[in-house]
Amino acid sequence: MEYILNLEFIKFDLITSISDWLWTYVVITMLVGCALFFTWNLRAVQFTMLPTMIKNLFSPGNEPIESIGRRKITSFQAFAISLSSRVGTGNLAGVASAIFVGGPGAVFWMWVMALLGASTAFMEATLAQLFKRRGKETFYGGPAYYMKFGLKRPWMGVLFACLIIYGFGLSNQIVQSNTLCDAISHAFHVPMPYVAAGLALLTLAIIFGGIHRIARFCAIIVPFMAFGYILLALYILMANVSQIPAMLSLIVRSAFGWEQAAGGAVGIAVMQGVKRGLFSNEAGEGSAPNAAATATIPHPVYQGLLQSFGVFTDTLVICTCTAFIILLSGLYTDGSDGIILTSHAMEHHLGSFGSWFLLAAIFLFAYSTIIANYFYGETNVRYICNKSWAVVLFRCLSGIVVLLGGFMSLQQAWSIVDLAMALMTITNLIAVLSLSRYAFRLLQDFREQRKAGEEKPVFNPDLFPEADLEGWR
Repeated sequence: MEYILNLEFIKFDLITSISDWLWTYVVITMLVGCALFFTWNLRAVQFTMLPTMIKNLFSPGNEPIESIGRRKITSFQAFAISLSSRVGTGNLAGVASAIFVGGPGAVFWMWVMALLGASTAFMEATLAQLFKRRGKETFYGGPAYYMKFGLKRPWMGVLFACLIIYGFGLSNQIVQSNTLCDAISHAFHVPMPYVAAGLALLTLAIIFGGIHRIARFCAIIVPFMAFGYILLALYILMANVSQIPAMLSLIVRSAFGWEQAAGGAVGIAVMQGVKRGLFSNEAGEGSAPNAAATATIPHPVYQGLLQSFGVFTDTLVICTCTAFIILLSGLYTDGSDGIILTSHAMEHHLGSFGSWFLLAAIFLFAYSTIIANYFYGETNVRYICNKSWAVVLFRCLSGIVVLLGGFMSLQQAWSIVDLAMALMTITNLIAVLSLSRYAFRLLQDFREQRKAGEEKPVFNPDLFPEADLEGWR
């Protein structure tokens, strides 16, 4: 604790108050409203086309695997980059914090938002693909680009670019770094600043290699870390199979306040479930579309489907694994929060092996998220100022921010991230709603081609003659 910087000049209480107001009255309303609207108009694409998502995960009709050698980003690599950002400390510390503050019922509302929010993820990723631009070596795009070239509002694109640079390129990195440094420091009794310095150097080594090094790194690390964590959770579930019905009942009862004396507990559970769920799966936030735009694919819908599947993978699978591990341990009422609660639960189930496994998981989850978040920041730095010096400056600043994570408290880091997430989500959802007709028509075109017998639908940019689709012409 002696290493925490004195940041009293930053009004964290004010930041938290503004963030709470936005989440309570604006963000949740927009998230739920948009998710229901998209689900209805897409004819529940996140459910009806789930088999197609799984089938096309590795072979979605896009460039063959040898295209990697031609320095193109495959659909799976783009999916892996976005999943790297989704699967981070939010799956470990964020879920624990949601349960600590909102009770077991927060898990239920995380599930609800994932089921509905997958449609929002489809929308934003499809739009990012549609309005992507051609770079020297690969495509690039995201919300800032569909705001500029789709909505014809460059000022809105600049606003969002600034928000995502602040939210993901900077403040989100502090949470990831803080959680990772805290875990390693606790395990090895090394001062957090030293751990943060080493992490910053590792981060700089990857990000100075550019998007292709980031893509290769994520494509290797993400499947490995996700499957390993899921297998361990399945082992814990099988070892406690008799307690699963009672645990599920507790989640449902708590979600609707049947376990609490005060009705306000329901609101807290909903707030924490939605807030931490969004931090983890990012559906509607506008971050994942930056990765989705990079893929070389024949139809924008392919990447929309994969990003929708990514929400399921993140929240319904990995976040649920953490929640079950914590709830089955019965330690969620012991006063611990964040990664410490998850660590105690792991130790309860697996002894010392659990804490060591969690340490490895934290490193892979947090580090891969730091790398992916940096990419989101760089994409938007290029949108504002596409100069090499600006990118180099941002890379150096990213290393400094990762280092800063070793000097801040978790509560300070969360207050900054929550406000950033709220502002990004509001701006992005306004744009996605305004451009929704394009995504609806694209899905209709995709389905029509499949119905006509076309196994691998191909997008014809003449479908939207009025649109600026430089990436497809």
